[in-house]
Amino acid sequence: MNTALLLGRIWRADIGPSVVTVRDGEVIDITSKRTPTVRDVCELDDPAGYVADAEGHPIGSLDDIVSAPVGDETKTYLLAPCDLQAVKACGVTFAGSMVERVIEERAAGDPSAAQAIRNRIGALIGESLRNITPGSNEAMAVKQALIKESLWSQYLEVGIGPDAEVFSKAQVLSSVGHGAKVGLHPSSKWNNPEPEVVLAASSKGQIIGATLGNDVNLRDIEGRSALLLSKAKDNNASCAIGPFIRLFDGAFTLDTVRNQTLTLHVEGPDDFVLHGHSDMAQISRDPADLVSQTLGPHHQYPDGIMLFLGTLFAPTRDRDPEGAPGDGFTHKLGDVVTISSPDLGALTNTVDLSTNCPPWTFGTRSLMANLASRGLL
Repeated sequence: MNTALLLGRIWRADIGPSVVTVRDGEVIDITSKRTPTVRDVCELDDPAGYVADAEGHPIGSLDDIVSAPVGDETKTYLLAPCDLQAVKACGVTFAGSMVERVIEERAAGDPSAAQAIRNRIGALIGESLRNITPGSNEAMAVKQALIKESLWSQYLEVGIGPDAEVFSKAQVLSSVGHGAKVGLHPSSKWNNPEPEVVLAASSKGQIIGATLGNDVNLRDIEGRSALLLSKAKDNNASCAIGPFIRLFDGAFTLDTVRNQTLTLHVEGPDDFVLHGHSDMAQISRDPADLVSQTLGPHHQYPDGIMLFLGTLFAPTRDRDPEGAPGDGFTHKLGDVVTISSPDLGALTNTVDLSTNCPPWTFGTRSLMANLASRGLL
């Protein structure tokens, strides 16, 4: 990460949101009339070249700003590294693992029953379920086999069918950054973190960099009905992105993203520790395809997008020793969640109820008024 070309946002004490990069361990404010927002940087023909050479002035050490408490506007701290971009997310992008999970659920946890189901459809899907290309003839054969086995679901339709699931994860400017609380809707009793790569793409569909995200997921609410997806996904502080967008350059490219392994670490107030990972090499839909399915002639995003790519990780380990076997994992308030990778850094957040997290009050009008007052618009 020492040579990474980083683009992000901070709240500057008593000033407001500022566009920054990092040089030699120092956070450099590069906000200007030309680029008053991260969106404006991403819309340039060469965002990486611009950030590498942009004039700016030091604000403080990276270590100090990363560790600063979030939310006190008299202090300087990290914000989510996006601003005016739409925040979108893809689901069921690791198709093979999704098919496997449905088979295991159908077998009711009996490994021998699961294997019998695999054997019955093995001639159509082969020995590995991890290499299915969505929308392919092979995928359609798998679909027919699963229908025959009464295993088909709407989630598998977007997992191996031709069309990706893309939904709105968060409202513009509502995402929280590193060090902030992440929120759970108070009605949810079964929920989990989702460690994901998040791509930054311009309005022209140019993928210019990547960062980390936590697509906080309410499994009970979404599981009741797919029509409750918005309630399950979009709540106060339910979307964490950061710490910085790493811009593509000669050392970091989309191919690097395709081979990222994300690590998840959850440490709870009950001394519970959970480790997990999400291996991007196992994704069934290419990241570039997911961007083109989201943004293009069929749907324009004039301020660009931040796109969550989905996760391989689904926690099933039982957490509560007094609970019934098979209850699985759910968050407890106070859980500290860290998502990391060697190329993208670490995104750490503490879990609380959405109703207890700081309310989202700084929207688009507030941003425009702030920038205008500073002579940046």
